[in-house]
Amino acid sequence: ANQLAHHLRELGVSPETLVGICVERSATMVVGILGVLKAGGAYVPLDPDYPPARLAFVLEDTQVPVVLTQQRLLDRLPPTEATIVCLDGDWPTIARRPGHTPDSGVTPDNLIYVIYTSGSTGQPKGVCVVHRGICNRVAWMQTALLQLRTGDAVLQKTPLIWDTSAWEVLWPLVAGARIVLARHSGHLEPNYLVQLIEQERIAVADFV
Repeated sequence: ANQLAHHLRELGVSPETLVGICVERSATMVVGILGVLKAGGAYVPLDPDYPPARLAFVLEDTQVPVVLTQQRLLDRLPPTEATIVCLDGDWPTIARRPGHTPDSGVTPDNLIYVIYTSGSTGQPKGVCVVHRGICNRVAWMQTALLQLRTGDAVLQKTPLIWDTSAWEVLWPLVAGARIVLARHSGHLEPNYLVQLIEQERIAVADFV
């Protein structure tokens, strides 16, 4: 994540810079999120399973200068002037960057992510969330809801286009607990989720 952050800094990513992330649920997804945050930017989730028109709208509306993706998903991305960084194919270049944490210059009032509404009541709208909000949310969950410990596991099954996904990733990392990543599209398979929860001894899972 630090190496990716340095790579993104060289591409001009800094506080308030929006970076698209179009990846399947995987460890690569977590590295991508952390890389953007460590660079100081804010991530904009792009669901690879969404219709091309939806992806094109978000790319046009945000004018992201950089998009993180995977090679197998390139054909799902609509035409864009953004710089494309493939977290698999471009990794040999990224791996040459420094391994220390860069000085991002981020403050609590800088953006951490922008997630778009469904658009069911009209045009989708980008909801801008700042670091302060997520810090408050995670701190509340750890102190008032459940104190996660290093042996606990949190299920990450929510697609990045929904805000629950943010704490599913960040809360266990802040607490030193473990993230269990459901397989891509696994959130649509109830029997698989039941088995995963039992097998991995999940402490926290979110269901709407």
